[in-house]
Amino acid sequence: MPVHFTPDALKFLRSLRRNNRREWFNPRKPIYEVELRTPMLALIAEINKSLAAFAPQHVRPPEKTILRIYRDTRFSANKLPYKSHISAWWAHTAMPKTSAAGFYLHIAPDELLIAAGVYMPQRDQLLGIRRYLLDHHADLERLLARKPLRKALPDLDTTPLTRPPKGFPADHPGIALIRCTQWALSVSLPAETALQPTLLREVVHRFKLAAPLVHLLNTPLLSALSTDDSVPVMRRPLFPLS
Repeated sequence: MPVHFTPDALKFLRSLRRNNRREWFNPRKPIYEVELRTPMLALIAEINKSLAAFAPQHVRPPEKTILRIYRDTRFSANKLPYKSHISAWWAHTAMPKTSAAGFYLHIAPDELLIAAGVYMPQRDQLLGIRRYLLDHHADLERLLARKPLRKALPDLDTTPLTRPPKGFPADHPGIALIRCTQWALSVSLPAETALQPTLLREVVHRFKLAAPLVHLLNTPLLSALSTDDSVPVMRRPLFPLS
């Protein structure tokens, strides 16, 4: 099973971007299955083998890790039915349906995006991470300052508030990180990277460097979970909101 893609995969995505209609996609779905979904599942399976060594809590079946090509248009003004990329999200096994920290990969017509961290966390999760950073901001600062990590994932997306969030002191030494609304590192590589035999190495190298960051950001979220036969159950909202 290949762990990289063929030129036909990018050709399909480029055509899909131009012809994002059910009438176009449906008769070509077998091409999508062969050129995109099947190789992506194979790639996820190989990445999982490496994740088992440095982020075992993020190893999930490929079918649970790959993201749907279909867009959820119910609450969006954009009614295009399909994404023009194929993607995968390695969520934490205790929080698979939330915006906790994890690893992300997508292949689009014009880029290969590799990312890690927390993107658009839920309100209670955002509050929990901020409260955790009151005492652990220096740990996050040290991780973000690591040269190998920032070379591999140079783009930092924090989308900070202009003012300190309510209830947090403006003069706190970690306020720059506490003002953030997300903490995500990424890199955009040429789409043709997905066609190379080195694809697996490119992804795993970056995920491994980002693993300590993902672990740190998940620490306060996991502390709010209890387990019953290894199935996570919320005792209460992650953190009190009042």
